[in-house]
Amino acid sequence: MNLFDVYPLNDIEIIKASGSTVWDANGQEYLDLYGGHAVISIGHTHPHYVKRLTDQLNKVGFYSNSVKIPLQVALAEKLGQVSGKPDYQLFLCNSGAEANENALKLASFYNGRKKVIAFKGAFHGRTSLAVSATDNPKIVAPVNQTDNIVFLPHNDVKALEQAFLEFGDQVSAVIIEGIQGVGGIQEASVAFLQKIRALCDTYNAVYIADSVQCGYGRTGLFYSHDFAGVNADVYTMAKGMGNGFPVAGISIAPKFKPWHGMLGTTFGGNHLACAAALAVLEIIEQDNLLQNAEVVGTYLIEELKKIEGINEVRGRGLMIGIDLPADKAYVKKDLLFKQHIFTGEAKPNVIRLLPALSLSKAQADQFLANFKTVLKG
Repeated sequence: MNLFDVYPLNDIEIIKASGSTVWDANGQEYLDLYGGHAVISIGHTHPHYVKRLTDQLNKVGFYSNSVKIPLQVALAEKLGQVSGKPDYQLFLCNSGAEANENALKLASFYNGRKKVIAFKGAFHGRTSLAVSATDNPKIVAPVNQTDNIVFLPHNDVKALEQAFLEFGDQVSAVIIEGIQGVGGIQEASVAFLQKIRALCDTYNAVYIADSVQCGYGRTGLFYSHDFAGVNADVYTMAKGMGNGFPVAGISIAPKFKPWHGMLGTTFGGNHLACAAALAVLEIIEQDNLLQNAEVVGTYLIEELKKIEGINEVRGRGLMIGIDLPADKAYVKKDLLFKQHIFTGEAKPNVIRLLPALSLSKAQADQFLANFKTVLKG
């Protein structure tokens, strides 16, 4: 049997990792500023994380949601504390797409409506409704197509107001990334997020803050949306939540009342997933990673803005986009194969930096020096 060939692969096999460093099968060392697509939040193979998972695996790795799992309660309490939203409720699942799918479903249960407002450049996942709310027709199969999704221009307050005037009493939810990742590190403005909150309040629609990539401390606050000073009704999260272990969740405002069978999952909230997620939150606290993400990220952004030959530097904390001219399309490849630095990308020519929140200033300087070398050609 062959693998189903859907991923363009770099000819690199990673066999060891520590912190923000990885090594390939030939012993070559790389600086990891990609984190496996914003997944590695606390650094690779952190000792506390490894011990947490190993200890749990030696007790019980899995049982279903048909029994009490105290680790879920502990995770909910710790997440409420670290995120600053202790009165919210937690539903655990397995991936970012599943988190967004459940959030949209929850919203529809809440107000009995179907219409969802999403935005140009959005990426919310690849499952049925999540991919319908994703602005990429190429990955939307015919079976996923629906008239229930309305795409509006990003950060356009007037367009948003007009949409609510036209069909506000039909709107179930507004879903938005605090910072678009696949869309090229485009940040939602404070005014735009505040307007979403106000309109959702007026029309009893649900404000869903997609924090799958831009959340979990990546910007210096736990949820990037919180820079707007208003609360969403539902926060979706995944990627950095388990530092590589598949775990996701939605944080749900108190106004939503659950009933048995409303949402469900087989693997969500299993013992190992909760152990991984708890370890991540414990390390975020003990290593002051929110502050580190803000300090090192701000430093990186400021230094990048000083470099000539860049169209624009966007982002916040350790979610950074470097918009390059078309003649610099080679940069990502040269960073990887000549300077041995992993980065991400967004089409057409945006370098995405999504490193562990533990990235050091020295590692930031290492990247800056190598990036300048590559830019010179």
